Amino acid sequence: MEVALAVAAAVAVTGLVGMVPPLRRRRRRELGSPVDRATFQTLHTASLAAPPLRAGLTEQAAQKAGRHLRELLGSAAIAITDGERVLTWDGEGEHHRDAALEHAAGPMAAGRTEVLGPDVVECGRLDCEIRHAVVVPLTTDERVVGTLAAYGSDVSAGLVRAAEEVGHWVDAQLQLAELDRSRTLLMEAEVRALRAQISPHFIYNSLTTIASFVRTDPERARELLLEFADFTRYSFRRHGDFTTLAEELHSIDRYLLLQRARFGDRLQVTLRIAPEVLPVAVPFLCLQPLVENAVRHGLQDRAEPGHITIIAEDAGADAVISVEDDGVGMDPDRLRVILAHGAPDGESGPEAAGIGLGNVDERLRQVYGDEYGLQIETAPGAGTKVTLRVPKYRPGVVAG
Repeated sequence: MEVALAVAAAVAVTGLVGMVPPLRRRRRRELGSPVDRATFQTLHTASLAAPPLRAGLTEQAAQKAGRHLRELLGSAAIAITDGERVLTWDGEGEHHRDAALEHAAGPMAAGRTEVLGPDVVECGRLDCEIRHAVVVPLTTDERVVGTLAAYGSDVSAGLVRAAEEVGHWVDAQLQLAELDRSRTLLMEAEVRALRAQISPHFIYNSLTTIASFVRTDPERARELLLEFADFTRYSFRRHGDFTTLAEELHSIDRYLLLQRARFGDRLQVTLRIAPEVLPVAVPFLCLQPLVENAVRHGLQDRAEPGHITIIAEDAGADAVISVEDDGVGMDPDRLRVILAHGAPDGESGPEAAGIGLGNVDERLRQVYGDEYGLQIETAPGAGTKVTLRVPKYRPGVVAG
């Protein structure tokens, strides 16, 4: 029960575990008291329970976290339910498992902690110490989504408080899991939006260009048709939020091949790619909108050739990629408005360039943080250069 009394204070600062500075040798004595050791043991146990719960309130997550949560509470057993089924029972008295759902009914309905006595919990077996329970509702977005129950031979004010504090901590992990899910759904929606923005004119013009070679150069038409098929297959694939820079550049190479077949010498492209950054994982379709905008606006309203430069460089912990054109450019203040709010309905040309860029900028910030947003240099008549940085390694970012 001493462990339960320590939980209320320790769980409240679990979020600071990653911020604890390295301990110096001369401070070992200060951290060697029983209270210090109990506190750090509690924090360590909480840190072990957190990763499974970040997956949400599932049976697998509950089973993995259950043992650590029972250790936090110091109870004989715990049960976690989702209101419809018992996700896990950890500890003694496994024969009480089926009753745990009935014990959860009150807290699920009322959203309040309930303390249950022997008249409700006791099974009648002389060798069973499960006689009391503290049942705490688990909430996400103010919705009760399940319960956490601590079982034992008796109950104290310390156990009730500890169970409620651990319940609040589990709520926080479930809320983070919900945010992770929401972020994933948002990113999927944004990728679908990018796919929808792949210019219908590009698709039509590519097929028209391919058709023009069918009689004059059938072999060229066949090669272009295969490139077009590979480009669309990659752009509309259904798995993975991330890809490698090599795969993204390969898709862009197909896109530029189709565009060069249409524009001929009017489209000039320079690529400078450092081999060491090719395996770096990047958000799917993060470069396509940049290159498509560069082609569209680099050649717009001009008779002379347009030049596009794509560079990928090694910058220590990051890979830096830039796409630059020498086209019409646009007013920087206008671009800021479009990035923040989107282009007004019906606008096209350089005014609409910010739509795809804004999508990419938002996804980069969601994945890596605000310091990794797009950097855009442009002015009317001066072309546009778009630069993005991505870490070479970031936990959770794996090419699919």
